[in-house]
Amino acid sequence: MMKQAFVALVVLGALSGAARAGVGDDYSTVDKADYVFGCMAANGQTREALEHCSCSIDTIATILPYSEYEEAEVVLRMNKVAGQSSELFRSSGELRDKVANLRRAQAEAEVKCFP
Repeated sequence: MMKQAFVALVVLGALSGAARAGVGDDYSTVDKADYVFGCMAANGQTREALEHCSCSIDTIATILPYSEYEEAEVVLRMNKVAGQSSELFRSSGELRDKVANLRRAQAEAEVKCFP
């Protein structure tokens, strides 16, 4: 429990200092932390993963305005829901384009941040 609290404090501290004026400022600290926690879960709970994952969300924030990031995240979550209620999210070309834009930003971040 103490280790998780420490990691949370380190992540939040790193994220609060990482924002640059005018670039990615519309991403909330909570959204950045959420991304970093998920990224670290997938890449290991290490200091190196923290640095790479923080770089990744900062890079994404320079490419996509927050509103586009948020829309793509909603589409991705809705795509996981079974049934007709989520069919619109799977069949809309415009929504698929939003996800594709996020995937391109993530790919660029991976190239830049995960050497």
